[in-house]
Amino acid sequence: MRLRSKPVLCNYYVTYRCNAKCSFCDIWEKPSPYITPEDVQQNLRDLKRLGVRVIDFTGGEPLLHRQIDQLLGMAHDMGFVTTLTTNGMLYPKLAARLKGKVDMLHFSLDAADKEQHDAGRGVACFDFVMESIEVAKALGERPDILFTVFKDNLHQLEEVYQKIILPNKLLLILNPAFAYNAVATGAQLSDEELSYITAFGRRRQVYLNEGFIALRRDGGNHVANPVCKAASTTLVISPENELVLPCYHLGTKSFPINGNLYEAYQSQEVTALKQQEGRLPACEGCTINCYMQPSFAVEVNKYFWKALPGTLKYNYLKGTWKRLLPF
Repeated sequence: MRLRSKPVLCNYYVTYRCNAKCSFCDIWEKPSPYITPEDVQQNLRDLKRLGVRVIDFTGGEPLLHRQIDQLLGMAHDMGFVTTLTTNGMLYPKLAARLKGKVDMLHFSLDAADKEQHDAGRGVACFDFVMESIEVAKALGERPDILFTVFKDNLHQLEEVYQKIILPNKLLLILNPAFAYNAVATGAQLSDEELSYITAFGRRRQVYLNEGFIALRRDGGNHVANPVCKAASTTLVISPENELVLPCYHLGTKSFPINGNLYEAYQSQEVTALKQQEGRLPACEGCTINCYMQPSFAVEVNKYFWKALPGTLKYNYLKGTWKRLLPF
């Protein structure tokens, strides 16, 4: 049973550029412009008309955009729930300008060991994450730690939890690694390791969408009976100001927005692509978290029920439900 037909999320790529070279990401390899405030302002109006509730300003490294604080401020003032994930390298310098504009602020951290984290990120950023935590707390912000879980860093979870999460009263987000395109993410997590992550996710101050675990046990999305609703739940806007469908990672088609996102999204060609969500050959076996999370939220099935406890836990702890009420 479908609960909502309107899109809920916009993944807004402010740039593909990045100041890190993560081994499990290929976005930073692309040439890229930066989005303009004028385009953002118009697109936000149309996103609101379309029913979108959450804007994720992403990249690349979103803090490389010199006007990122203005972009976040626009979206926040219009009533959108705003979210941003950063490697922390620029946050201490920009923190004061961002204060109060990001509802869900995530610092990426994949190990308690500095050398292991920095090796995976391709740049020395561990110390910046530690500094960012202190700066954010001093400003009264409530950042989360986004931990991307691989086989080779699973053993780091306990130390991150004990030494960083609990003392700083942070929320730990468990993000099981996913593969896409030709990006190498290592061997898949075993059933035993998935069970360990599930148990860890039930600790206090830890968030896990257990739908991610169930989907991995089921072999990912299946085109014969797709769980993925990427194109109908999520709008993807590129730095070139194009609407990308059915999702960023597959990106089979891009549509110039030209000042009218609402009409572009409602067009016959886009509607036809939305009807193919989860059914294209490349969709077989997909487990991409950022599109599965909204997919689980709009249709009542086993993944909806698996995802619900963690979703309620996170929104309660973060208080984001308060932002959604008057929208």
